[in-house]
Amino acid sequence: MESAYPQEWAVIDGALERTFTFESFPAAIAFVNGVANEAEAANHHPDIEIHYRQVTLRLRTHSRDAITDLDVALARRAGELAG
Repeated sequence: MESAYPQEWAVIDGALERTFTFESFPAAIAFVNGVANEAEAANHHPDIEIHYRQVTLRLRTHSRDAITDLDVALARRAGELAG
């Protein structure tokens, strides 16, 4: 399934991970809010770290202890939200 992962994402410690950099802190928070809305709608929640203008997302289905289609779908949607 690894070939199905979005190119910009890395597999680190069994999770999809990507750091996004934005032009400002408010832009980073707007992105986090968008991801939060998508995650809530899918009932599938990422680990999120915010460092000023950088946001790191980690996606792994904890109940399956693996990367699943839910993670891949949220990764793709996060990429769309980031522009």
